[in-house]
Amino acid sequence: MTTTAPAADTVATEIETFANRLFQDGVAALEVLTVTIGHRLGLYRILAERGPSTAAELAGAAGIAERYAREWLEQQAAAGIVSVDEVDAPADQRRFRLPEGHAHVLLEQDSEAYMVPLSEGAAAAYGWVPMLLDAFRTGTGIAYPAFGIDGIQAAFSRPSFRNHLAQTWLPALPEVHAKLVAGTARVCEIGCGQGVAAVTIAEAFPSVRIDAYDSDDASIAAARKRAADAGVVDRVRFEVRDATGLAAGGDYDLVWCAEVIHDAADPVGILTAMRGLRSPDGIVLVVDERVPDRFEAPADPVQRLLYAISLVHCLPAGMHESPSAATGTVMRPSTLRRYATDAGFTEITMLPVEHPQLALYRLDG
Repeated sequence: MTTTAPAADTVATEIETFANRLFQDGVAALEVLTVTIGHRLGLYRILAERGPSTAAELAGAAGIAERYAREWLEQQAAAGIVSVDEVDAPADQRRFRLPEGHAHVLLEQDSEAYMVPLSEGAAAAYGWVPMLLDAFRTGTGIAYPAFGIDGIQAAFSRPSFRNHLAQTWLPALPEVHAKLVAGTARVCEIGCGQGVAAVTIAEAFPSVRIDAYDSDDASIAAARKRAADAGVVDRVRFEVRDATGLAAGGDYDLVWCAEVIHDAADPVGILTAMRGLRSPDGIVLVVDERVPDRFEAPADPVQRLLYAISLVHCLPAGMHESPSAATGTVMRPSTLRRYATDAGFTEITMLPVEHPQLALYRLDG
């Protein structure tokens, strides 16, 4: 069988197109780092509060060097992140402003348009390259604490929890929601992280009691502080525990987890533990990534993001323990159903709740 080599002009077009794509990706990657600088130094907040500012005014308010402030402002204007009143004004007289819509994306932590956690995650990932290379070569994983992203993950999940958890996700479970409203429900969260979801539930349903578990000490410490700040420590208990070590025979009306199963070395073990923690009429809810049940290439932006996150974080974190299911972030619905069936569940239902990134699975039986 013979094949025909592609024409030279076709190859030249491929070269130019792909080179341009990587060039633009490289520009975007570097600009993301400048967003992280602006976020961590509070520069966006200052611009939003002060209004149009010169480099000297921003530097004075932020306590940074004026020369760096000017370079950052000019770069942000060149990138279209901030605007400048008079482009042709002398450098020390130019006034830069943060458009209202851009301020929302950069500052409103409860908004689903809040994109700073993504830039923070990308900035952190550059520092993981040495340990990722080692993981690739050895086939081992990377311990979760080594990534140092507890706060980033909490910030990334926060808009979904604050805008959907009490408003649409829990109402999609009528039996549980009725008990939540009545104040009689007992809730257990597995893999609670820094406690954003547990505190959100406690604030929405003032009489509900919640037990939340995570195996990461730093996350639990942050969760306890969050509960104290919200004034719900009397109803929300955070504890450092591995889910597979929790005793069965629980009496929880709802046992749930969010974006935990795809990270787990032993997803069947966790689901089995969750099944054992529920009451006889209790429900298990799994919230995880919304992806199609078949591989697609090229994929849409959400799948591209999930694969990138999987490669640099979720898969190596999940492979730290051995043996590991090595699921990765892109967990297909059929994979979750297989794990749930192996854990003893007989009914697996994807709830009709719309969300661009997350899918909700009700597990019964």
